[in-house]
Amino acid sequence: MVKIAFSSPFAHKDEPKKDAAEALVADKVRCQVFSLKDPEIATHGNENSSGRCLLTLLGLAFILAGVVVGGACIYKYFMPRHKVYRGEMCYFENENQDHAVEPYFLPIAEEADIREDDNIAIIDVPVPKFSDSDPAAIVHDFDRLLTAYLDLQLGNCYVIPLNTSIVMPPRNLMDLFAKLATGSYLPQTYLVREEMVVTEEIDNVSDLGIFIYQLCVGRDTFRLQRRDQRAGVQKRSAESCHIIRHFANSFVVETKICQQ
Repeated sequence: MVKIAFSSPFAHKDEPKKDAAEALVADKVRCQVFSLKDPEIATHGNENSSGRCLLTLLGLAFILAGVVVGGACIYKYFMPRHKVYRGEMCYFENENQDHAVEPYFLPIAEEADIREDDNIAIIDVPVPKFSDSDPAAIVHDFDRLLTAYLDLQLGNCYVIPLNTSIVMPPRNLMDLFAKLATGSYLPQTYLVREEMVVTEEIDNVSDLGIFIYQLCVGRDTFRLQRRDQRAGVQKRSAESCHIIRHFANSFVVETKICQQ
């Protein structure tokens, strides 16, 4: 008996497909072997890359913060924060003004740095043109109720309690200098005289506030007391006196400072 076997034509067709699939898998495995690292090494590499990115971002953040802070400091210390006012007054020097035939008014000019937020007024009195007074820098501290005079000719500092009867508060001073700055308001006013005497030397100026400290640090600093004109005649032959004429009100003040 003869057995006749028939081969299916689809069997020959499936063999090439199988071979092609095996070849594709083998190629893929070879690619993974040659192109990929060990999974642990690859994971470690990804962590290093993330760490480097994080450090880079942190560095950029610090640089940006430094630029912002540095710009703020530059603006704070090199740009003017407060407006400096300039004003001029004319005052009559003669005490007997009513009997003067031809009254003569002397001009006085000042620059004022008025800081209302700090409750401070800083007055700069330049070298006068028509009087024998000294140039000076004056600080009126309304928080500490102190006034400091820096006589620029002597180089000495003098500190006395603030006289609020002759020194306007910062807001009123700003209004006064704003009028003077226009040039249309040039009052012809009078002169008020006050006399001070040195009582003692101040060794430590750090307790007088930051503004007076900046004015007087490194200089001989003395405490002043107002001399009572009604106390009678005192021995003044050995005294050395200097005059500072200034204004922090609608009138001019002549401050005479005497020291033995």
